[in-house]
Amino acid sequence: GFTHYKKTDTNENRPIVFAFNGGPLQASFWLHIGILGPKRVETNDPYHTNPAPYKVVNNEFSILDKADLVLIDPIGTGFSKPIGESKFEDFWGVDQDIRSIGLFIEQFLARTEKYNAPKYILGESYGTLRSAGVVKYLQDRGVVMNGIIMIGAVLEMHNLLFGPGNDICYLIHFPTYAATAWYHNKVKDKGESLESFLNDVRKFTENEYALALFKGDQLTDKEKNTVAQKLEDYSGLSKDYWLKANFRVSNSEFFQELLRDTGLTVGRLDSRYTGINENLLSQFALTDPAGDAILPPIIGAFKDYLYNDLNAGKDLTYTPMAATRPNFKWDWRHSGNVVWNADLAVSTLPDLTSAMKRNPNLKVLILNGYYDVATVFYGVEYSINHMGLDAELKKNIIMKYYESGHTLYVHEPSRPKIKNDIDEFIDQTSK
Repeated sequence: GFTHYKKTDTNENRPIVFAFNGGPLQASFWLHIGILGPKRVETNDPYHTNPAPYKVVNNEFSILDKADLVLIDPIGTGFSKPIGESKFEDFWGVDQDIRSIGLFIEQFLARTEKYNAPKYILGESYGTLRSAGVVKYLQDRGVVMNGIIMIGAVLEMHNLLFGPGNDICYLIHFPTYAATAWYHNKVKDKGESLESFLNDVRKFTENEYALALFKGDQLTDKEKNTVAQKLEDYSGLSKDYWLKANFRVSNSEFFQELLRDTGLTVGRLDSRYTGINENLLSQFALTDPAGDAILPPIIGAFKDYLYNDLNAGKDLTYTPMAATRPNFKWDWRHSGNVVWNADLAVSTLPDLTSAMKRNPNLKVLILNGYYDVATVFYGVEYSINHMGLDAELKKNIIMKYYESGHTLYVHEPSRPKIKNDIDEFIDQTSK
């Protein structure tokens, strides 16, 4: 299942963008009615939107003036389903999914005579991890992309996991904790701007916090107190809390603790959002206020647009996410990660690295939300800094930042910036 928008009555060899969302495994409705398609739904960012009727308006920030667009729904989502002797589980896995999407793009290019057009992949969330694998898969088959666009990027899933012995996840989350505390006025010194504040946080994280985690029990009491005080100053969580946590605070603990004294919890998809704390005694947040606020208007408005404007068959059931299907289970094994055996310990960073080294013309645009605690911006910075690219090739990766969360486009001031950044990227790479 897919939706294809194209410009008709033209001989122009227009660029084409293949877009998908994440999950795994979700349909592309987020991107479709959030930012890329001809319509968008208005939300009451950063608060809850009133129930239907939702307001759907012409999307002046769509990319359709720059490129044709194909929004892909992976097997098990949207209207996509296996046929013949195939089963859902044949498509539900890292490598199975990469192959499925790659084959679809190949067939689509052939059937629409777009093989010689400038070609792009745009992924959001898990779709960014997928996009790195798909680009490498297609490149190995002679189909070279002009560029990759990533929104809310994660390339190394294990770096988002909180667990024994994995200190990286605590380090890469901390700058987003600090940004969140900055937004909610929980830091003592906000500095000149969010960017200058976060530059200081990055330096502290790399030079002091990382060293403290590495030294572990070798830290003296004086060193512990010094680090704990700086953690409090930057994060809004008390020095005592950091000491009790042994300097290791998971995202769900942070959501619950930051505004506990006001009876609120903060969002994961977008930490600007707040919700009622359902259990003030709980160590972990019980819900994501951002997801609770953003999902209903986006999915409700999209289904109305799908069935009534696009005239999709009303006998067809649109499945937003495969997790709602019986027996859904994702196979996290990836052929490039033979050293890993544990679930979720997957990385397509080697795929992207190999693709860029074999095709030095491949460009990557990564759009990051400062308040995205689902795929934190410092995490993808860390990944890029460990690709082993020379300075010239590393220039092919362009990083942009927004004062928004995971779904960048719900933030009104970010929409024109997203539009401008993507337009500029396509213009520069399609010549």
